[in-house]
Amino acid sequence: MARRNFAGVLGVITAAVALLAGAVEVQAVREHAFPLPEVDDDTVYVTSGPALRRLSGAYSALAADLYWIRALQYYGGAKRRLGAQAPGSEPPPLLAAVDSTEYSQLYPLLDITTSLDPRFDIAYRFGAVFLAEPYPGGAGRVDLAVKLLEKGLRARPDKWEYMEDIGFTYYWYAHDYHHAAEWFAKAGEMPGAPVWLKALAATTLAQGGDRRSSRTMWQAILRTADIDWLRQQAERRLRQLQALDEMDFIQSRLDALAARRGGPPSDWQTVVGAGVFPGPPLDPSGTRYELTSEGHVQLSRSSPLFPLPTEPQRLGPQ
Repeated sequence: MARRNFAGVLGVITAAVALLAGAVEVQAVREHAFPLPEVDDDTVYVTSGPALRRLSGAYSALAADLYWIRALQYYGGAKRRLGAQAPGSEPPPLLAAVDSTEYSQLYPLLDITTSLDPRFDIAYRFGAVFLAEPYPGGAGRVDLAVKLLEKGLRARPDKWEYMEDIGFTYYWYAHDYHHAAEWFAKAGEMPGAPVWLKALAATTLAQGGDRRSSRTMWQAILRTADIDWLRQQAERRLRQLQALDEMDFIQSRLDALAARRGGPPSDWQTVVGAGVFPGPPLDPSGTRYELTSEGHVQLSRSSPLFPLPTEPQRLGPQ
């Protein structure tokens, strides 16, 4: 009896294995004939923040942290991919940011993060910078940066820092000084806001676009920023403004040399040999400026200050 039972069980196992092997073979044939589409690792499968908030329940803050980490990884990965372009190649035009898929999931990830935790201050403020930074360093989407910060204001209407950030976004990335001044003024009216915001609003309206007002804004941010990263950004922006001033001065000397020689210098050896500078000029980061064959000075792409902010017009040192 025991032998018959054992034989029966063995038969069932053998049949199951045979069926499983057959199923695997059939599936392999099917996938060969009808291959499945590749899965994009960056795809956000659940795009509704409120739905995720209901699903996560008491763990919504933890879920927000996880989505914030995912947003940072996504943003950093996109920057690394774009930075791996062929050396010396020109970055895509700014307009390409609108059509690029490199950062297409950045706003959805930030939107989910801030829906899970509507008081996630860093996600709003840093996320807006990631969105507004010109392509390829960021998404080049000022509109989405403002949208994210306005979402933060709906959650915390008393947060003057978000108003300041919106003004900053319009000022620095969009060169929209009218809207920038409006938001600086709104921020200045809020309880606890620094007094310099009202003055900055007036300066922006009167002198928006020149380096003097940009320097005033970044110096004020440097003095009052309560986040190390923001202070570091202010220091970097001030060095970029210094580089712009230095490049104007260097170019004026190069133009004068070109007038004397009857043609522009094409290398620093010629410039140094003519006694214009004691050595090739260095930018505020210590990186050598580049000199084009047409005699134009420019920031090196290897400089930590690259790229310099675009300006609505070329202005002399302020």
